[in-house]
Amino acid sequence: MSESTAEIVSFYEERYSEATRLDRRPQARLERIRTLELLRDLLPAAPARVLDVGGGPGAYARELMADGHRVRLIDLVPAHVAQAQAGTPPIEAAVGDARDLPELDGSWDATLLLGPVYHLQDRADRVRAIREAIRVTRPGGPVAVAAISRFAGPVDFAATARFDAHMLEESWRLITEGENIVSVGFTHAYFHRVPELLSECEEAGLADVVLHGVEGPAWSAAEAAVHGPSADVVFDAALQLARLYSAERDLAAASCHLLVTGTAR
Repeated sequence: MSESTAEIVSFYEERYSEATRLDRRPQARLERIRTLELLRDLLPAAPARVLDVGGGPGAYARELMADGHRVRLIDLVPAHVAQAQAGTPPIEAAVGDARDLPELDGSWDATLLLGPVYHLQDRADRVRAIREAIRVTRPGGPVAVAAISRFAGPVDFAATARFDAHMLEESWRLITEGENIVSVGFTHAYFHRVPELLSECEEAGLADVVLHGVEGPAWSAAEAAVHGPSADVVFDAALQLARLYSAERDLAAASCHLLVTGTAR
């Protein structure tokens, strides 16, 4: 296990609770709602065989199982796999690396890559992970690839009143480099520009590509308004805009997360 991989595992097992992330904040609630809506539009009719790579403790896997799909989860973090297996309903899950999936060619109707790409700082590793997702998906089957926008972190700090001189300096650095500095509070990660993400998906061989901005352009407004009297009104407006502008490429980078959908060649 490489040093960066070990640090990622340590981050999720010792310092961060992924199991509760999607319920904690307006941004995360928007992420959950819109990701599920996009996946339900993308996936074949149930029951489909869905491989959830980097699926964490299984938040999306359980929703898709409730929809009637047969889901197998693979995650780098042993604690996430244990949580997925122990939850209700239990999920078929195993520890694995997105760059080298223990699955046969074309053995899944659809493959989700909703976390690994933004934890791989080398372009070659990201392309390899996307290529692996395509490899294990039947020809013509859907593949979903998630990334974090290059601008998400600084905007989040501004919306939640945490922006300071250090974050301004970090914002300048991120414009050109894109790699997260672990000391800032997150683990090893890479934050994408839209053209980079599309280029990596193209290089990996993903066909019929569509780009979505997941949370939409008003997610930061929902964060800023969360403790005010208009919190629900602003959140509802942010959700409506996320749906309306989902595939508007000019606005995609304003979202916190990007989602590329496509098909396996």
